[in-house]
Amino acid sequence: MSEDYQVIVIGAGPAGYVAAIRCAQLGLKTVCIEKWVDDKGESKLGGTCLNVGCIPSKALLDSSHKYVDAKKDFAIHGINSESVTIDIKKMLARKDKIVSQLTGGITGLFKSNGVNSIFGTAKLLANKQVEVINTAGEQTIYQGEHIIIAAGSVPIAIPPAPLVDDIIVDSTGALEFSSVPERLGIIGAGVIGLELGSVWARLGAEVTVLEALDDFLPAVDMTIAKETKKVFKQQGLDIRLGTRVTATEVTSNGANRQVIVEYSDAKGTQQANFDRLIVCVGRRPLSENLLAPDSGVNLDERGFVFVNEQCETDARDIYAVGDIVRGPMLAHKGSEEGVMVAERIAGMQTQINYDNIPGVIYTHPEIAWVGKTEQELKATGHDYKVGSFPFAASGRALAANETTGMVKMIADAQTDRILGCHIIGPSAADLVQQVVIAIEFGASSEDLALTVFSHPTVSEAVHEAALAVSGHAIHIANKRPRKG
Repeated sequence: MSEDYQVIVIGAGPAGYVAAIRCAQLGLKTVCIEKWVDDKGESKLGGTCLNVGCIPSKALLDSSHKYVDAKKDFAIHGINSESVTIDIKKMLARKDKIVSQLTGGITGLFKSNGVNSIFGTAKLLANKQVEVINTAGEQTIYQGEHIIIAAGSVPIAIPPAPLVDDIIVDSTGALEFSSVPERLGIIGAGVIGLELGSVWARLGAEVTVLEALDDFLPAVDMTIAKETKKVFKQQGLDIRLGTRVTATEVTSNGANRQVIVEYSDAKGTQQANFDRLIVCVGRRPLSENLLAPDSGVNLDERGFVFVNEQCETDARDIYAVGDIVRGPMLAHKGSEEGVMVAERIAGMQTQINYDNIPGVIYTHPEIAWVGKTEQELKATGHDYKVGSFPFAASGRALAANETTGMVKMIADAQTDRILGCHIIGPSAADLVQQVVIAIEFGASSEDLALTVFSHPTVSEAVHEAALAVSGHAIHIANKRPRKG
């Protein structure tokens, strides 16, 4: 039997490593177990998010946006840049350097906070024991007083499109293309598909997105989703809704390979040819072989660890956080759950407001939201009022040549309390956070309307949208306040 710990954390992604650090800060003897091994065979902390998810994808989104900005948009500023080229190898190297810096940073944070880290594959046994098999196949059993499961998620595979080398890939493989495909197919018009599609479309690929659902971004407010689809079409993304992929075939003609995709839509059976195909139809919890039958922890019908609002499992002193439990698969949601659980283990009564978790799509322009959508409120018969403000009327957005999009604010018709905010436009991910804070403190649209915003900033669009809720916007012609 190996060393005992007060807290054993399984998984070192954003939910797990944050939980481990907070536990150590609270004086708990903590160990974090991670099985991630990179393509060089090196063990790494950070999980999917830092290694092949949030961070590397944002690095490529930023690089590709700067490329298209220089190639197409600098001219409006009087900057001549006719001969702009992209070095894919250098772009990927920059991405890898950022990943290495951040994963190494977690190692430093563990050291400074006194968190022990162990690399290997973990399995929860009975009586809060955790079996770890390292890369050499050696087994060690650890005993914990408290267990935090943060094993994360993996891409969903679909039978009609099995992965093939570097030609049919998942979201991980899509971060490693060594050249820009001429024709790129993407199965899935969710957050990941749109972000990856944006990267390679900016770099010159002809991108077709095949989405089985008839509605585009159904979880996003309908006004923003409609505007988003229009913007993506202008950017060259061919988004085909109501298309269900039924088969794929990789063909070779000498050194050239292609993917033939067969799909069905309202017109019947269709076919499309691509040089690369990305499968990103969602993610599933990584719960296989994680729990021994007598661990006391139960899974729901979709493979998620069953927990209550405080992330407690059915077994005493065992918790689960992040992608492996119910709710949106968002790094920030998992991190806050990790903090909550650590503090509850230490005897604090921390809670999370699950109704106030923002979502973001890091395309350009960005799409961000928090709270209720208009369609959700209509479905429940909730009385509400709406105010919106276009970035085309923002002086700062005009100066920056970033005028696409709008801010949409929704408030309760009687109390004026903010129910939701939905943004497509410049810095949407940062702007929506202002409203997250407002909602957390129970603010009304009038509270934001009475708040002084610095000028000129794109933040003023949030201020004007709040004013517009009651028909008092200054920098657009007010319409009669819209209610639902």
